[in-house]
Amino acid sequence: MPARTTWIVVADEGLARILEIPGRDEDLVEIETLTFASARADAADLRRDAYGRRAGSGTLSGSYPTTSAGEDELHREAELFARRLAQWLVEKKRANRFDALKIAAAPRFLGLLRKALDPQVAEAVVEEYDKDLINLDRRALKQRLGSPRPPLPPG
Repeated sequence: MPARTTWIVVADEGLARILEIPGRDEDLVEIETLTFASARADAADLRRDAYGRRAGSGTLSGSYPTTSAGEDELHREAELFARRLAQWLVEKKRANRFDALKIAAAPRFLGLLRKALDPQVAEAVVEEYDKDLINLDRRALKQRLGSPRPPLPPG
């Protein structure tokens, strides 16, 4: 039975690293790095018009800050990047570039990515890690995520 190709996706809200698990004694192979520049924009830049906004100033209990417009914008940018990454993954899955997928992402982004994944890609996910591991080097990633899964039994 041929070995399955397993990819690891390590992502945050503006960067995704895609690596392949080759063999037991080999380093992970970097396949692609996807970035979404606007998602990595300085949060202060995106919130610049949100400071001082208040809601309920006429209520008896005083005024309360509303959700920051900048935070809403950052969330939208993260959703866009999750959809872009999901689309890239479905294209690679349809081209038979990988059989199994491991995903490591900060909890909020992992949730956005789960929602965006095509069912064909979602079925290929064998492990998920709700941790932000984007800054780990390949050796550390292999130690944490890199053990290949055994081949599927026939049938």
